[in-house]
Amino acid sequence: MSGSGSTFRAAAPDDAAALAALVNFAGEGLPLYLWGHMAEPGEDPWEIGRRRALRDAGSFSYRNATVADVGGTVAATLIGYRLPDVPEPVDWSEMPAMFVPLQQLEDLAPATWYVNVLATMPEFRGRGLGTRLLRLADEFAADTAARGLSLVVADANAAARRLYGRCGYREVAARPMVKEDWAGSGRDWLLLVKDRG
Repeated sequence: MSGSGSTFRAAAPDDAAALAALVNFAGEGLPLYLWGHMAEPGEDPWEIGRRRALRDAGSFSYRNATVADVGGTVAATLIGYRLPDVPEPVDWSEMPAMFVPLQQLEDLAPATWYVNVLATMPEFRGRGLGTRLLRLADEFAADTAARGLSLVVADANAAARRLYGRCGYREVAARPMVKEDWAGSGRDWLLLVKDRG
């Protein structure tokens, strides 16, 4: 799929560094914060992000990613997958507190195609890449017989919320953020859903 000088393709291992950067943009610095806590002494947190992108399994894997390629540069990405029909049991006491509200919201949207990450590099914003990637998400939802689509966004991310609203997503639930030392904006995580037309 292409147009306006961009091509949409499945991500490849060579895209790992760009995917790590885009995931951090989408997460407003939360991924880098977490990678910093995972890094060994002297290890670059970005290397953790790149390694996670290179995994064959897991939510943040290049295998779950579609990228917008503009002139050979990864300009944007959509990372997502179909959620199970019934949420998997979770031992909340074993989960880091920061993740609990995010997992709770995700569990409210079983059998949907989950938009885990939608992000565009700053220099490529305003070109409609996010809208076009969300159209691809609609196709992926149909291909996997998902009952709809879902995503979680920070309440303070007004630009993203406007985009999602224009594309048919509506807010259905919220949970307070657990920030620890992360300096992200906002107070709540919001679950947005879109029914399949």
